[in-house]
Amino acid sequence: MKRTFAFLGVSVWMAASAAFAQLPVLELSAGIHLIRAEVAYTFETRAQGLMFRKHLGPNEGMFFVFPQSEPYCMWMKNTLIPLSVAFLDEKGKIVSISDMQPQTETSHCAAAPAKFALEMPAGWFAKKGIQSGATIQGLEKAPAAR
Repeated sequence: MKRTFAFLGVSVWMAASAAFAQLPVLELSAGIHLIRAEVAYTFETRAQGLMFRKHLGPNEGMFFVFPQSEPYCMWMKNTLIPLSVAFLDEKGKIVSISDMQPQTETSHCAAAPAKFALEMPAGWFAKKGIQSGATIQGLEKAPAAR
C-alpha cells in the first residue's frame, strides 16, 4: 500500500516560513463541538504543520487539505506539543484517529484513503467521544489544495 508523508522537515520550514504568517481559519464542528482550525492547504503549509508551536488552545487545531485521497501519514518531528490526528475522507467522515507524541518520527497513517486530516490537542477526540465513523462538518468551506 502506498503511503504519502505530509511533513518533510526543517529545510522546508525554513524555505517557506514567510508563508505561515497568516493561515486561513476555518470553523468546523464535530456534533455539538466547535473547532477553530488553521488551514494548511499548500505544500509548504502542510509540510510545516504545527512544528515549533508551544501552545494550542483546547478547541483549536490544524486542518490539512490534500490534493487527492490517499492513505497519508503524519509524524511529529519538530512538533513540541502532543496531538491527536483524525484522517477524514472527502465527505468529512473520520476513517481513523491516532494519538501522536511530540518530537518523534513515528509514522501515523490513515487506515483508508483520506482527503483531509484534523490535528487537535492530544486526547481531544477521545474526551469528546468522537470516534472513527463520525463526521466533521464545515470542510466544504476549506480552500482547495494547491
